[in-house]
Amino acid sequence: MAGPRTKRTSTLRRRSVWAASLAAPALLLGAASTLPSGPAAAPAAVPAEDTSAQLLSDATTIDPTATDAPIVDATATSGEPALAAPAVETTAPSSTPARPAGLPSDVRHGGVPDINYTAYRHAAELLFTQQPQCGIDWTLIAGIGRVESTHANNGAADADGNLLTPILGPVLDGSLRGNAVIKDTDGGELDGDASFDRAVGPTQFLPETWQAYAGDGNGDGEADPQNLFDAALTTGNYLCHGNLDLRNAADIAAAVLRYNNSQAYVNDVVGFAQQYAAH
Repeated sequence: MAGPRTKRTSTLRRRSVWAASLAAPALLLGAASTLPSGPAAAPAAVPAEDTSAQLLSDATTIDPTATDAPIVDATATSGEPALAAPAVETTAPSSTPARPAGLPSDVRHGGVPDINYTAYRHAAELLFTQQPQCGIDWTLIAGIGRVESTHANNGAADADGNLLTPILGPVLDGSLRGNAVIKDTDGGELDGDASFDRAVGPTQFLPETWQAYAGDGNGDGEADPQNLFDAALTTGNYLCHGNLDLRNAADIAAAVLRYNNSQAYVNDVVGFAQQYAAH
């Protein structure tokens, strides 16, 4: 998850992710130094599960069907900028939601559901125009979506990208051992809790960070964290922040560490991105 850094003004409703890191360690992937933009590279092996106690608790409504990478929850400190993620423990979700019938096929795009693939690609295309210096590839956004929510419970969204069931992380009231206490920043507008914050949407933003980076990915005049197109563009905005060039490994690592201050998390996200680029 990611934390707020530089506020940007907008007429859109804005919402947020969790904590950033000041340092970007070198990638521990035995792959090329940049994310491939096409199917030339072979998929990277899925990295080992993180045991660094840096990952945040799983959102209780997120589908944990895949066990090859952690699903993490977002947390942040209030104020600007949020610079470090608190150490927390990973807890297993209590149940696995059933995938609704009639959803788009997920056999293409390396396992990315069609609706998610469309949202990720569209976000990257918008960012190519809006922030050309960033050079973000759709596969990096997809890597975040895969690790954070298994692509919104394997594409559980309608044709407009609206989630069939909202994804909400646990209430950050300190009741979960190791989680920071994050008091409410949005009056409960986005997360339904007027006392404490919780992560929202398929890419798990906290309300305050969403408000700083939110983007209207589907052009309906609203930035909704429970919409795949808006969440994908907001994720890209967050990753691109700070004039990073996401065509090189060091900047990719620095960007992904904003979601989770863990090298294992970087390896997971970039490993999936490389896997998707190979298809």
